[in-house]
Amino acid sequence: MEISNTSKKLNIVQLTSSETLAIRHTVLWPKETLDFCKVEGDKDALHYGIKKDDKLVCVASIFINGNSARLRKFATLVEFQGQGIGSFLIEHILLVLQEKNIKTFWCDARQKASSLYEKFGMKKKGEVFYKADIPYIVMERTF
Repeated sequence: MEISNTSKKLNIVQLTSSETLAIRHTVLWPKETLDFCKVEGDKDALHYGIKKDDKLVCVASIFINGNSARLRKFATLVEFQGQGIGSFLIEHILLVLQEKNIKTFWCDARQKASSLYEKFGMKKKGEVFYKADIPYIVMERTF
């Protein structure tokens, strides 16, 4: 599947889990090993990316369990952040999930990124928690 945004020369592509690893590693956990960036269930998840001028610049993985979908390992290369690229991908993912009759969309969001998720109707749920000294908050949206 490929969807284009010609004004920005962006293409949304479906990926394999292994195709997401380099960006996951570079953006999210650069001090860890590449294996650290793998997630249990990766083989069964949906993986999307955005290519800008044929370069993969953003990735996201969706893990579906019944009528709930969890966003994991959402990352945009630093030099492409703040350009709406990640938002373009989330908008696409939300449309895909609605077509699949998913009722709940959620993620463990890095606390500093929670305002991004709020733009898509996601609300904070629960208390802040930490992964490797990084503060996170659960964000959730129902359809």
